[in-house]
Order: sequence, then structure tokens, then C-alpha cells
Amino acid sequence: MRTSKVAEREHQNGLTPLEVMLKAMRAHADKDDWDAAASIAKDAAPYMHAKLASVQHTGRNGGPIQTVDLTNVTDDQLNALEAIFGPLATASGNDEGDTGGEGEAAG
Repeated sequence: MRTSKVAEREHQNGLTPLEVMLKAMRAHADKDDWDAAASIAKDAAPYMHAKLASVQHTGRNGGPIQTVDLTNVTDDQLNALEAIFGPLATASGNDEGDTGGEGEAAG
């Protein structure tokens, strides 16, 4: 608890480790000392920009992702699937009207 009290006090005083790093980074940048500025920026970056976490995709109950073989379906069945899932693709950001399948050029 002592550490958090010290951190809170220094934050209230306006002097945090991040602020010190940023001031030092700016001072080096003002002198065109880009190597030193970049070194400090590298240390400060994790406090300013969230690191993306990796995601492990799995299927049901943590098992493997199941695939569906569509090579033997009829054109009518594919059209029915397109009618169902096509709007979902558009809603998720594919607003270019791409109706081509894997490896096909769209329209």
C-alpha cells in the first residue's frame, strides 16, 4: 500500500515517472537528439499505448474449429446460404458488395 500512496502523492504533485520520461524525451527531441528521444519513447510507449493481446481461437468447448465442406452443395443451397449469411458479411464491415467466394474475384 505504501507504493500506491507514494504514486498517488506524486501524481497529485504532477510528477510521475511517465511525465519525467516525456519531458526528457521532448528535451532530446528539441535538441534533435533523435536516438535518445527514441530510446525514451520506447520506454514510455507501454504506458501510453495499450499492447494488443493475442487471441487463441477455438471451437466449441475449447476444441478445434470445425469446418464445413461446401464443395458438394448445389447452386440452390449456396444461394440459400448467401441469402442468410450475405447480410451478416455486409453488417460486419464488408460494404463493397463482395459476393465472390474464396479465390474468386468479386462481381
